[in-house]
Amino acid sequence: MERLEMQRIEKEKWNRLEAKDLERRNEELEELRLLEGCFPEAEKLKQETRLLSQWEHYLQCDGSPDPSVAQEMNTFISLWKEKTNETFEEVIEKSKVVLNLIEKLKFILLEISPCDLQDKDIIQYKGSILQLQELLHLKFNVATEILLRQASTLADLDSGNMEKIIKDENVTLYVWANLKKNPRYRSVRFSETQIGFEIPRILATSDIALRLLHTHYDHVSTLHLVSTPSKEDISSVTESVKDDVDNVKKTISKEAEEKFKQQEKGSHLIQEEEIKVEEEQGDIEVKMICKEGLQKYTYPPETTEELETENAFPPIEVTLEVHENVIFFEDPMVARWDAEGKHWRTDGISNVFYKPKERLVTFSLETFGPLTLIQDAHVNMPYQSWELRPLDVNKVLLTVTTVFTEIQIQIKENLCMLSSIKLRDKKHVSILEGKWMTPIPFIIALKEAGLNIFPTRYSHFYVIINNKVPLVEVKAYRQMALLSSAFAFGWSKWNLLCNSTKVVFKVREHLTEECTETPNWAILMFSGDRAQRLKITEESEAFSEALKEETEFHSTLYHMLKDCASKEAMEKVRSSNCQFVNSVCHMLLSTRLLSYS
Repeated sequence: MERLEMQRIEKEKWNRLEAKDLERRNEELEELRLLEGCFPEAEKLKQETRLLSQWEHYLQCDGSPDPSVAQEMNTFISLWKEKTNETFEEVIEKSKVVLNLIEKLKFILLEISPCDLQDKDIIQYKGSILQLQELLHLKFNVATEILLRQASTLADLDSGNMEKIIKDENVTLYVWANLKKNPRYRSVRFSETQIGFEIPRILATSDIALRLLHTHYDHVSTLHLVSTPSKEDISSVTESVKDDVDNVKKTISKEAEEKFKQQEKGSHLIQEEEIKVEEEQGDIEVKMICKEGLQKYTYPPETTEELETENAFPPIEVTLEVHENVIFFEDPMVARWDAEGKHWRTDGISNVFYKPKERLVTFSLETFGPLTLIQDAHVNMPYQSWELRPLDVNKVLLTVTTVFTEIQIQIKENLCMLSSIKLRDKKHVSILEGKWMTPIPFIIALKEAGLNIFPTRYSHFYVIINNKVPLVEVKAYRQMALLSSAFAFGWSKWNLLCNSTKVVFKVREHLTEECTETPNWAILMFSGDRAQRLKITEESEAFSEALKEETEFHSTLYHMLKDCASKEAMEKVRSSNCQFVNSVCHMLLSTRLLSYS
């Protein structure tokens, strides 16, 4: 009887709380709607910034085209096509403008909502990207031929063969021409580097040149990554919340990645580069020096006469240097581009050996062509823990801890910055540190450097995740972003134990930089339309949805925290910069911390 009486009292108390929550629900949701007005306001500011940028470009009159104007792009491409006899140095200099135009076109496709882009514009932008990429590759080939015409004047005094290195921040060219045709000279090492080849006797006695064109971008499979954002794209986080977070979350997935995943065991990321984990690639070719001009030499040759000698065309041993900005958490795999199938593959490559300290990778290659280094796209998923805490007015620090690393990201206004990386408790220095970028370029830059903490729409096939109902997850991120200027949020182990319709995380008011060893975290549970504080702590023995004493239900996280927060904290929340809130929400949606931890 005593137990039944206690249950009756508890049920009555619960019913009173539910009735009170229902009574004020409309009022709370209306206040939340007004606060979430910061999202469309941020989108409006982004549009104004784009228009201002176009106007400033027009006023500069520096000769560079506006990539969004078809006539200007066509004129730029036509004029460059007509230029002939450009040196490799001149092409490299011009490539800076070309690569900048390509990046601008990509960002237009990724950042602008499809509602604001017509089909003809999308076709135009993708067409311009393709034309620029093809023309740049052609220019590099022509410039290589012009360089090789001077081979005899560039001969090395010791070997008698031509050797040339031309380098800038985007491209490095290594060229070796076999002028002496000495069969004993079969080891090619470019001066002051360990980069080079071990060539067979047949090539050591042939009229050939070897070229390694190391680019910090991918123009082989790149059209696969220029995907048009869906209407529920992350960039339009200001729009109404959709039913599927995979449609809300912007993905930079590639068809080539999926083709490769179907062929290879495991989930290997298609890195669009040679040494730089996503946008860098090496193109190794053999060129004949002939009367008819420079021609590509197929290795091994296809004619039967040249194949008569058994083992005359063994695999070529190649040594390449991994770019200093790239992080491999495991030994990289080497892949080659299949031009016919339009995807990367690993056959025809053997004896791969990686020296992490020297950042050198050596392997044997059966045929020449574009190469790339790849690693598991999901090596850092699922995350072990995460924390989002305020640093200053409209500035927060997001920390994501994985099996291999701890990544810290600062967010302020409409910008993000890599704050620090720790590898096995040791700080790793990256050239990205200290560089403020808008969210989309920032995410792409991290992925290119191998720091992938951004799931795609297919990631759940490769990672065991703590899947949450998309609508609940999105609502949680939006409200956490609204509160992030005055409250710290963190990972809770109980998020794994509650069902998929609810999320659980830690929260506490955080107005100063002072850190305590035992911060007073509260455990909150949120279902999208109800927030409640739980009685349990992180140290409790079992999960329970029991309410914390003297607390109530609320329809939003904002009103739940308002019950126990200081006036200073809530004033800070209400005065948050709209671009800052939008950027925090963008990063939370991109990392999907509540499902991938």
